[in-house]
Amino acid sequence: MQYRDLGRTGMSVSLLGLGSVKFGRTLRLKYPAPTTLPTLPELAALLALARDLGINLIDTAPAYGSSEERLGELLSGQRQHWLLCTKVGETFEAGQSRYDFSAAQTRRSVLQSLQRLRTDYLDIVLVHCDVDDAAINRDGGALETLAQLKREGLIRAFGASHSTVPGGRLAVETCDVVMTTLNLAQQAALDVIAHAHARGCGVLIKKALDSGKDADQPRRSLEFVASTVGVSSIVIGTTNVAHLRDDVAALDAPGTRR
Repeated sequence: MQYRDLGRTGMSVSLLGLGSVKFGRTLRLKYPAPTTLPTLPELAALLALARDLGINLIDTAPAYGSSEERLGELLSGQRQHWLLCTKVGETFEAGQSRYDFSAAQTRRSVLQSLQRLRTDYLDIVLVHCDVDDAAINRDGGALETLAQLKREGLIRAFGASHSTVPGGRLAVETCDVVMTTLNLAQQAALDVIAHAHARGCGVLIKKALDSGKDADQPRRSLEFVASTVGVSSIVIGTTNVAHLRDDVAALDAPGTRR
């Protein structure tokens, strides 16, 4: 497994990160096929494999159903082996997403995530932006609160999972980390990634396989993303052991090294 600097945060992240939306949510996901909720023993085996393969980053969120609670139980006694990334701003209740980017809700969300994940600090917290991400960054309530929580020692780094290029560029100006979409079909964020790299901002990639639509050519997709200058880690959401092994093998290819 390759490891890369997460911008100026001082953290070294595995090139492949494990996304956990499927750990706790099955409704209204943008995947080609429906999913079923895995059992805790199945998830324990997946996490053990991920650790054996060298993965050290797990990405979760309050909007991922019971993902945080299940991870808190599964990672008991293993906290030192993982970098935990979660989010604020979006919750998923009764089959619908709800958004609240206020300072009060941001602090409340972080404290709830700490409790659910059974930890006294979070490595990365991102604002789970909607399509109006530029306004979220300009208003600053959520990001300013995350900066304060960083000063308090509750989080190590903060940033935004953005939707638009203008929103991403704004986030780079004030954030330690941005999470952006990049795959063979969606390359608009190359500008954001280059801007982040120039400013020492870490870059996490979401939807590198276009939410499963690139399943017929995952190696080519992953090689393209991994070879992009500025990319720190590629977060892949899976509960499939074989797919996880294949993705790691694809990222061990010589063309992904830099």
